[in-house]
Amino acid sequence: MKPSLQVRISQHLALTPQLQQAIRLLQLSTLELHQEVGQMLDQNPFLDLDEDAPNPYETALDRGLADDRAGARAQGADGERAGAAEGDDGAGGDEGAALAEVGDGDFGTTAREDWENGTEGDDFDGIRETPAAGSGAAAGGDGDEDEVHERRAAATSLQDHLRAQIGGMRLAAEDRLALEALIDSLDADGYLHDTLEDIGARLALLLELPDAQAREALDARLRCALRWLQNLEPTGVGARSLAECLVLQLREHHGPSPERRLAIAICEKHLELLARRDLRRLAVLTGGTDAQIRAAQAMITACEPKPGRPFAEVEGQIVVPDVIVRRTRRGLEATLNPEVMPRLRINDLYAKALRGQRGQAPDLSARLQEARWFVRNIQQRFDTILRVSQAIVERQKSFFSHGAIAMKPLVLREIAEELGLHESTISRVTTAKYMSTPMGTFELKYFFGSSLHTEAGGNASSTAVRALIQQLVAAEDRSRPLSDSQLSLMLEEQGIQVARRTVAKYRELLRIEPAPMRRAQA
Repeated sequence: MKPSLQVRISQHLALTPQLQQAIRLLQLSTLELHQEVGQMLDQNPFLDLDEDAPNPYETALDRGLADDRAGARAQGADGERAGAAEGDDGAGGDEGAALAEVGDGDFGTTAREDWENGTEGDDFDGIRETPAAGSGAAAGGDGDEDEVHERRAAATSLQDHLRAQIGGMRLAAEDRLALEALIDSLDADGYLHDTLEDIGARLALLLELPDAQAREALDARLRCALRWLQNLEPTGVGARSLAECLVLQLREHHGPSPERRLAIAICEKHLELLARRDLRRLAVLTGGTDAQIRAAQAMITACEPKPGRPFAEVEGQIVVPDVIVRRTRRGLEATLNPEVMPRLRINDLYAKALRGQRGQAPDLSARLQEARWFVRNIQQRFDTILRVSQAIVERQKSFFSHGAIAMKPLVLREIAEELGLHESTISRVTTAKYMSTPMGTFELKYFFGSSLHTEAGGNASSTAVRALIQQLVAAEDRSRPLSDSQLSLMLEEQGIQVARRTVAKYRELLRIEPAPMRRAQA
């Protein structure tokens, strides 16, 4: 086959790096954008934060604390100058010099060693001591104070809490190793989902046990360690199922009684019936009276199903709205939240220096162009968010007056056609972006919903239907809760055609329990 050259004409779409960056920035949340800006500031010397503008990620509380610290520093400086002036007049100067000498000498060295050893401000028994007024510890710098606050704010994990309890137990080295292996295998809720056999197999592989006899001894130590673990606080930790967790708490917190025996029997054999609140069936199967069944139910519901919950690391992300909607004389007005907009600028000093060396530093020229594109793409991101938000507000005016029940059907395609953007762009804009309104703060996606047919020939938003279902359930008779079929019929009476399966789906999205579980106790 002879090689040959051919010329072909074709068209294709190529995404430039600048366009790729613009698309990526558009889909980032506020927190992710903050991280992206921080990385770019570290990597690109031509990019700076505008120091005259407020920090877009600093809250009002942070600014207030910073102002307080600045005022305290100013007062301290004034006090030092006043003390120095008094010291020049008499014995105060000698006393101040002596205090300064002590502060700069042995105490400073001791404090630094304590800090490095992790014992600053702690006695040998681990109890924090409050420094006396005027001591070096009390007069430490802001950096030390911040570190102390951070250490106090650090929450103790479940594993650390359990290890602190076994610290006082007199255990052999092998038993302690087995107990720590179980502690490390706990999940965030305090449950031990792995079997003892699996944990023993991993531990045996790690310890390189020589024979089956040593493995059997290890399994026996793990079984014993499990009993020790389940006797630690919080009660219920180390359970391998919900039933076992509840039984451990019932035995710990309640003395022997017929009601406790009944509660334990329910947890071990009939927990599903209790979840469905089928008290009559429970009475038949257990032989307990109605009063005993209710007392046992009260004992069980008082237990903690997740004993590790107080120690779980909850990342409470505060939702910062990207757009703020206010009522003005001209109507509803959508504006960008200035608190989330990074104030970026090009470093003029570096840019001017680079212009004086044209052609001599191509890498630096590329970094300067990168910084300019980044600033431009950030601005374009917020402009697009504002345009989409304004279009949403215009389409959903009734929502801002009457709530979710007045929401109109809206799909991404409608906003995309109105603004001349692609539907995927609208999807990126409305994901993880939030709008603060007089009705509350909502994700932009909340304002979109499919349409359902009505008898009048119009359409109803699925969001409005969910809100209506929530209202109907809230007003129901608790002794006779509405079933999904009844809710479907009630919606049909109001002219909205919704199938029972659709009602069930919306009810689950609203986290509303089925009718049998909503039935109030007689």
